[in-house]
Amino acid sequence: MARAPVLRRPATGWRRLDAASRRLFPLAALIFGLFVIGMPFGIPGQAALRPVYAMGCVYFWSLYRPASLPAPIVALCGLLLDLADLSPLGIWAVLLLLLQGATWLLRRKLVPARFLLVWACFVLLVAVWSILAWAAEAALTETWLPLTPPLLETLLAAGLYPALAALLIRAHRGPAAVEMA
Repeated sequence: MARAPVLRRPATGWRRLDAASRRLFPLAALIFGLFVIGMPFGIPGQAALRPVYAMGCVYFWSLYRPASLPAPIVALCGLLLDLADLSPLGIWAVLLLLLQGATWLLRRKLVPARFLLVWACFVLLVAVWSILAWAAEAALTETWLPLTPPLLETLLAAGLYPALAALLIRAHRGPAAVEMA
């Protein structure tokens, strides 16, 4: 029995542009979010939102679409975060790459899991990564830093990830859905 030919739409310039913009959406959302959070809105603790947002985006996209944020792009976003937060250059680049690797290792168990487990795993990873960032900055500056920033980042991550995930899920199924291009 012969198979019917598969009908494909012609690859026009607009169609290729649509597919490229959908592939670049995770990177654009990450960078745009970092810039928006960096604007002076006068919100107390606003600077603590940047690492939480970056970790949330890297975690989400590494979990549900791992090819959308390649490691060099994640490293560049980490360097951008270092420059924006005035932390020692390279700390967040390394930490975001480690977060991406840890998410890739947990991916098989977390993708089919319920949201509560995905959320709890994210909060645990943020707690560990915030302590690592705190320890690295303390070691590089050779001073004992207060423990409130990692605690604040972990609490912010616990509170903000559900809203961030809801927005990213909508984007993942809508404007960023590559299969719809």
